[in-house]
Amino acid sequence: MTHVRTKAPNGDGIVIVPEADYDRMIEELEDLRDSLSARRVLREIESGEEEMLTSAEADELLAAKTPLAFWRKKRDLTQAALADAAGISQAFLSEIESGQKPGTAATLKKIADVLRITVDDLI
Repeated sequence: MTHVRTKAPNGDGIVIVPEADYDRMIEELEDLRDSLSARRVLREIESGEEEMLTSAEADELLAAKTPLAFWRKKRDLTQAALADAAGISQAFLSEIESGQKPGTAATLKKIADVLRITVDDLI
């Protein structure tokens, strides 16, 4: 790989590489991230930490108005029960579940904890 080492105007060292080499490095980095992510998921599945959805459940999740609506129903919780466990009002939970309000990060974390999922699963 051809490259040039030089200095940026602020004095930081930089390396200039051909665009094709840069694109290849980015692709290899993305492949590595995918591989590491897949290994993490496999470890979680093997240890029982990762919850797998059936094909029908995946279809339900995709068809749900929001991921929150799917996960609340999957956990067989009423809005009132989930709201109480998360320490928020049922009305606010309803607004989040219907997509009328986004909910704060802290609120989504509380809801996710009760549902035993990650905040990413709600977004």
